[in-house]
Amino acid sequence: MKNYIKLLFIFLILPFIAIAQEDDGKDKKVKEKLERDAFESSLIIDNPSNVLLSKDALEVQMQHRFGVVNSDSGNDMAGFWGDSNIRIALSYGIHERLTIGYGTTKFNRLQDFNWKLALLRQTRSNSMPISLTYYGNFTIDARTKDKFSMIQDRYSYFNQVIIAKRFNTKLSLQIAPSISHYNLVHPDMENDLVSVAFGGRYKISPQTSILFDYSQPITKFDNDMDPKAGFSIGFEFATSAHEFQLIATNYNGLVQQKNYMYNQQEFAPFKGQFLIGFNITRIYNF
Repeated sequence: MKNYIKLLFIFLILPFIAIAQEDDGKDKKVKEKLERDAFESSLIIDNPSNVLLSKDALEVQMQHRFGVVNSDSGNDMAGFWGDSNIRIALSYGIHERLTIGYGTTKFNRLQDFNWKLALLRQTRSNSMPISLTYYGNFTIDARTKDKFSMIQDRYSYFNQVIIAKRFNTKLSLQIAPSISHYNLVHPDMENDLVSVAFGGRYKISPQTSILFDYSQPITKFDNDMDPKAGFSIGFEFATSAHEFQLIATNYNGLVQQKNYMYNQQEFAPFKGQFLIGFNITRIYNF
Protein backbone atom coordinates (compact mmCIF):
# COMPACT_ATOMS: atom_id res chain seq x y z
CA MET A 1 0.00 0.00 0.00
CA LYS A 2 2.83 2.39 0.87
CA ASN A 3 4.40 1.82 -2.56
CA TYR A 4 1.13 2.76 -4.27
CA ILE A 5 0.92 5.96 -2.25
CA LYS A 6 4.47 6.82 -3.29
CA LEU A 7 3.61 6.23 -6.95
CA LEU A 8 0.50 8.38 -6.68
CA PHE A 9 2.58 11.14 -5.07
CA ILE A 10 5.03 11.00 -7.98
CA PHE A 11 2.15 11.27 -10.47
CA LEU A 12 0.79 14.30 -8.64
CA ILE A 13 4.09 16.23 -8.54
CA LEU A 14 4.90 15.56 -12.20
CA PRO A 15 2.82 18.55 -13.39
CA PHE A 16 4.88 20.95 -11.30
CA ILE A 17 8.17 19.46 -12.50
CA ALA A 18 7.03 19.57 -16.13
CA ILE A 19 5.79 23.17 -15.95
CA ALA A 20 9.06 24.24 -14.33
CA GLN A 21 11.00 22.62 -17.17
CA GLU A 22 8.97 24.44 -19.82
CA ASP A 23 9.34 27.74 -17.95
CA ASP A 24 13.13 27.38 -18.14
CA GLY A 25 12.85 27.35 -21.92
CA LYS A 26 10.78 30.53 -22.20
CA ASP A 27 13.89 32.67 -22.42
CA LYS A 28 14.83 31.17 -25.76
CA LYS A 29 14.64 33.76 -28.53
CA VAL A 30 13.29 31.31 -31.09
CA LYS A 31 9.89 29.89 -30.20
CA GLU A 32 9.68 26.16 -30.81
CA LYS A 33 6.99 24.88 -33.17
CA LEU A 34 4.88 22.11 -31.72
CA GLU A 35 4.65 18.75 -33.46
CA ARG A 36 1.24 17.74 -34.73
CA ASP A 37 -0.86 15.61 -32.39
CA ALA A 38 0.31 12.02 -32.12
CA PHE A 39 -3.26 10.77 -32.52
CA GLU A 40 -6.43 11.88 -34.29
CA SER A 41 -8.83 11.22 -31.42
CA SER A 42 -8.92 11.82 -27.66
CA LEU A 43 -9.38 8.03 -27.31
CA ILE A 44 -7.27 5.06 -28.31
CA ILE A 45 -10.09 2.53 -28.14
CA ASP A 46 -10.33 1.93 -24.35
CA ASN A 47 -7.74 4.41 -23.05
CA PRO A 48 -7.39 8.18 -23.36
CA SER A 49 -4.77 9.49 -25.77
CA ASN A 50 -2.63 12.59 -25.22
CA VAL A 51 -4.90 14.69 -27.48
CA LEU A 52 -6.52 17.75 -25.86
CA LEU A 53 -9.18 20.06 -27.26
CA SER A 54 -8.51 23.57 -28.49
CA LYS A 55 -9.68 26.40 -26.26
CA ASP A 56 -13.51 26.69 -26.29
CA ALA A 57 -13.93 23.49 -28.34
CA LEU A 58 -16.66 21.01 -27.40
CA GLU A 59 -16.39 17.27 -28.04
CA VAL A 60 -19.28 14.81 -28.01
CA GLN A 61 -18.34 11.17 -27.42
CA MET A 62 -20.37 8.01 -27.90
CA GLN A 63 -18.87 4.63 -26.99
CA HIS A 64 -20.68 1.33 -27.50
CA ARG A 65 -19.76 -2.28 -26.71
CA PHE A 66 -21.97 -5.18 -27.79
CA GLY A 67 -22.08 -8.52 -25.96
CA VAL A 68 -19.55 -11.35 -26.27
CA VAL A 69 -19.53 -12.76 -29.81
CA ASN A 70 -19.70 -16.40 -28.67
CA SER A 71 -21.72 -16.06 -25.48
CA ASP A 72 -22.98 -18.84 -23.21
CA SER A 73 -26.54 -18.33 -24.41
CA GLY A 74 -25.52 -19.04 -28.01
CA ASN A 75 -28.39 -16.93 -29.32
CA ASP A 76 -27.00 -13.38 -29.35
CA MET A 77 -26.19 -13.01 -33.07
CA ALA A 78 -22.47 -12.33 -32.56
CA GLY A 79 -23.20 -10.28 -29.46
CA PHE A 80 -25.60 -7.81 -31.11
CA TRP A 81 -28.57 -9.19 -29.15
CA GLY A 82 -26.60 -9.60 -25.93
CA ASP A 83 -26.01 -7.22 -23.04
CA SER A 84 -24.45 -4.07 -24.44
CA ASN A 85 -22.84 -1.14 -22.69
CA ILE A 86 -22.93 2.48 -23.80
CA ARG A 87 -21.36 5.74 -22.64
CA ILE A 88 -22.28 9.26 -23.69
CA ALA A 89 -19.88 12.06 -22.77
CA LEU A 90 -19.03 15.72 -23.30
CA SER A 91 -15.59 17.34 -23.09
CA TYR A 92 -14.69 21.02 -23.20
CA GLY A 93 -11.41 22.82 -23.83
CA ILE A 94 -10.86 25.29 -20.97
CA HIS A 95 -7.37 26.04 -22.34
CA GLU A 96 -5.19 24.48 -25.00
CA ARG A 97 -3.47 22.64 -22.13
CA LEU A 98 -6.59 21.72 -20.10
CA THR A 99 -9.69 19.73 -21.09
CA ILE A 100 -12.48 18.75 -18.70
CA GLY A 101 -15.38 16.37 -19.25
CA TYR A 102 -18.37 14.42 -17.96
CA GLY A 103 -19.73 11.04 -19.01
CA THR A 104 -22.57 8.69 -18.08
CA THR A 105 -22.39 4.91 -18.57
CA LYS A 106 -25.15 2.29 -18.72
CA PHE A 107 -23.49 -0.49 -16.67
CA ASN A 108 -23.59 0.36 -12.94
CA ARG A 109 -24.90 3.83 -13.88
CA LEU A 110 -21.40 5.28 -13.61
CA GLN A 111 -21.07 9.07 -13.66
CA ASP A 112 -17.48 10.13 -14.41
CA PHE A 113 -15.95 13.59 -14.11
CA ASN A 114 -12.63 13.71 -15.95
CA TRP A 115 -9.79 16.07 -16.81
CA LYS A 116 -6.70 16.04 -19.01
CA LEU A 117 -3.66 18.30 -18.64
CA ALA A 118 -0.80 18.76 -21.11
CA LEU A 119 2.50 18.91 -19.20
CA LEU A 120 5.10 18.60 -21.97
CA ARG A 121 4.48 18.87 -25.70
CA GLN A 122 6.56 17.34 -28.47
CA THR A 123 8.30 19.85 -30.74
CA ARG A 124 9.13 19.59 -34.44
CA SER A 125 12.83 20.17 -33.79
CA ASN A 126 12.78 17.25 -31.34
CA SER A 127 14.18 19.45 -28.58
CA MET A 128 11.24 17.99 -26.64
CA PRO A 129 11.00 14.45 -28.07
CA ILE A 130 7.79 13.37 -26.31
CA SER A 131 4.44 14.61 -25.08
CA LEU A 132 3.62 14.13 -21.40
CA THR A 133 -0.04 14.34 -20.37
CA TYR A 134 -1.89 13.72 -17.12
CA TYR A 135 -5.40 12.23 -17.18
CA GLY A 136 -7.66 11.65 -14.18
CA ASN A 137 -11.26 10.99 -13.28
CA PHE A 138 -13.59 10.83 -10.29
CA THR A 139 -16.47 8.39 -10.78
CA ILE A 140 -19.72 7.85 -8.86
CA ASP A 141 -21.68 4.60 -8.96
CA ALA A 142 -25.28 5.86 -9.14
CA ARG A 143 -27.09 2.57 -8.51
CA THR A 144 -29.75 2.40 -5.79
CA LYS A 145 -28.63 3.06 -2.20
CA ASP A 146 -29.27 -0.52 -1.07
CA LYS A 147 -26.06 -1.46 -2.90
CA PHE A 148 -23.94 0.63 -0.50
CA SER A 149 -23.53 1.12 3.24
CA MET A 150 -22.03 4.61 2.97
CA ILE A 151 -22.01 7.24 0.26
CA GLN A 152 -18.20 7.00 0.05
CA ASP A 153 -18.57 3.40 -1.13
CA ARG A 154 -19.85 4.74 -4.45
CA TYR A 155 -16.60 6.53 -5.30
CA SER A 156 -13.68 5.43 -7.48
CA TYR A 157 -10.70 7.30 -8.91
CA PHE A 158 -8.27 6.96 -11.80
CA ASN A 159 -4.91 8.66 -12.37
CA GLN A 160 -2.77 8.13 -15.46
CA VAL A 161 0.37 9.64 -16.97
CA ILE A 162 0.47 9.41 -20.79
CA ILE A 163 3.86 9.44 -22.54
CA ALA A 164 3.31 9.74 -26.30
CA LYS A 165 5.45 10.27 -29.38
CA ARG A 166 4.67 10.95 -33.03
CA PHE A 167 7.52 9.20 -34.85
CA ASN A 168 6.50 10.20 -38.37
CA THR A 169 3.38 10.91 -40.42
CA LYS A 170 2.22 7.28 -40.06
CA LEU A 171 3.37 5.91 -36.72
CA SER A 172 2.50 7.13 -33.20
CA LEU A 173 2.91 5.26 -29.91
CA GLN A 174 2.19 5.86 -26.24
CA ILE A 175 2.79 4.22 -22.86
CA ALA A 176 0.61 5.10 -19.88
CA PRO A 177 1.15 3.91 -16.27
CA SER A 178 -1.86 4.35 -14.00
CA ILE A 179 -3.36 3.85 -10.55
CA SER A 180 -7.01 2.86 -10.08
CA HIS A 181 -8.67 3.23 -6.67
CA TYR A 182 -12.02 1.95 -5.38
CA ASN A 183 -13.24 2.88 -1.90
CA LEU A 184 -15.20 -0.38 -1.68
CA VAL A 185 -13.86 -3.71 -3.01
CA HIS A 186 -14.17 -7.42 -2.30
CA PRO A 187 -12.13 -8.51 0.79
CA ASP A 188 -9.77 -10.52 -1.46
CA MET A 189 -8.99 -7.47 -3.60
CA GLU A 190 -6.80 -4.42 -3.04
CA ASN A 191 -8.30 -0.93 -3.08
CA ASP A 192 -5.50 0.26 -5.38
CA LEU A 193 -4.44 -1.29 -8.67
CA VAL A 194 -1.28 -0.33 -10.57
CA SER A 195 -1.41 -0.91 -14.34
CA VAL A 196 0.34 0.10 -17.53
CA ALA A 197 -1.16 0.56 -21.00
CA PHE A 198 0.46 0.53 -24.44
CA GLY A 199 -1.27 2.02 -27.46
CA GLY A 200 -0.49 2.98 -31.02
CA ARG A 201 -1.70 4.07 -34.40
CA TYR A 202 -0.44 3.35 -37.91
CA LYS A 203 -1.95 5.31 -40.81
CA ILE A 204 -2.65 3.30 -43.94
CA SER A 205 -4.29 6.21 -45.80
CA PRO A 206 -4.87 9.93 -45.13
CA GLN A 207 -8.20 9.15 -43.40
CA THR A 208 -7.72 5.55 -42.17
CA SER A 209 -5.55 4.10 -39.41
CA ILE A 210 -5.01 0.82 -37.61
CA LEU A 211 -5.20 1.11 -33.80
CA PHE A 212 -4.09 -1.19 -31.00
CA ASP A 213 -4.47 -0.87 -27.24
CA TYR A 214 -3.06 -3.21 -24.57
CA SER A 215 -3.59 -2.80 -20.80
CA GLN A 216 -1.70 -4.87 -18.24
CA PRO A 217 -2.69 -4.90 -14.55
CA ILE A 218 0.35 -5.26 -12.27
CA THR A 219 -1.12 -5.51 -8.76
CA LYS A 220 -1.99 -9.06 -7.69
CA PHE A 221 -5.11 -10.07 -5.73
CA ASP A 222 -5.93 -13.18 -3.69
CA ASN A 223 -8.03 -16.22 -4.61
CA ASP A 224 -7.75 -15.97 -8.40
CA MET A 225 -9.43 -12.58 -8.54
CA ASP A 226 -6.68 -10.99 -10.64
CA PRO A 227 -8.17 -8.97 -13.52
CA LYS A 228 -7.38 -10.08 -17.05
CA ALA A 229 -5.25 -7.96 -19.35
CA GLY A 230 -7.12 -5.90 -21.93
CA PHE A 231 -6.41 -6.13 -25.64
CA SER A 232 -8.15 -4.15 -28.37
CA ILE A 233 -7.56 -3.68 -32.07
CA GLY A 234 -9.48 -1.75 -34.68
CA PHE A 235 -9.72 0.73 -37.52
CA GLU A 236 -10.11 4.49 -37.22
CA PHE A 237 -11.76 6.62 -39.91
CA ALA A 238 -11.15 10.37 -39.58
CA THR A 239 -12.62 13.52 -41.07
CA SER A 240 -12.00 17.15 -40.15
CA ALA A 241 -14.39 16.96 -37.16
CA HIS A 242 -15.42 13.28 -36.77
CA GLU A 243 -13.54 10.20 -35.62
CA PHE A 244 -15.05 6.73 -35.97
CA GLN A 245 -13.33 3.69 -34.45
CA LEU A 246 -14.57 0.16 -35.23
CA ILE A 247 -12.98 -2.28 -32.78
CA ALA A 248 -12.68 -5.78 -31.33
CA THR A 249 -11.88 -5.94 -27.61
CA ASN A 250 -12.28 -7.97 -24.42
CA TYR A 251 -13.28 -4.90 -22.35
CA ASN A 252 -16.95 -4.05 -21.86
CA GLY A 253 -16.46 -1.35 -19.21
CA LEU A 254 -16.23 2.18 -20.56
CA VAL A 255 -14.60 3.80 -17.53
CA GLN A 256 -10.91 2.95 -17.19
CA GLN A 257 -10.81 1.79 -13.56
CA LYS A 258 -13.82 -0.46 -14.15
CA ASN A 259 -11.92 -2.29 -16.90
CA TYR A 260 -8.63 -2.47 -15.05
CA MET A 261 -10.04 -3.62 -11.71
CA TYR A 262 -12.84 -5.99 -12.71
CA ASN A 263 -12.28 -7.43 -16.18
CA GLN A 264 -12.50 -11.24 -16.24
CA GLN A 265 -13.01 -11.63 -19.99
CA GLU A 266 -10.00 -12.93 -21.95
CA PHE A 267 -9.32 -11.95 -25.55
CA ALA A 268 -9.63 -15.22 -27.50
CA PRO A 269 -10.79 -14.34 -31.04
CA PHE A 270 -10.64 -17.89 -32.42
CA LYS A 271 -13.06 -18.99 -29.69
CA GLY A 272 -15.33 -15.99 -30.19
CA GLN A 273 -14.35 -14.62 -26.79
CA PHE A 274 -14.30 -10.94 -27.66
CA LEU A 275 -16.69 -8.03 -28.13
CA ILE A 276 -17.37 -5.80 -31.12
CA GLY A 277 -17.75 -2.10 -30.48
CA PHE A 278 -17.26 1.41 -31.74
CA ASN A 279 -16.28 4.90 -30.58
CA ILE A 280 -17.58 8.08 -32.25
CA THR A 281 -16.34 11.58 -31.46
CA ARG A 282 -17.50 14.91 -32.90
CA ILE A 283 -15.78 18.23 -32.21
CA TYR A 284 -17.51 21.63 -32.37
CA ASN A 285 -15.29 24.72 -32.43
CA PHE A 286 -16.75 27.97 -31.07
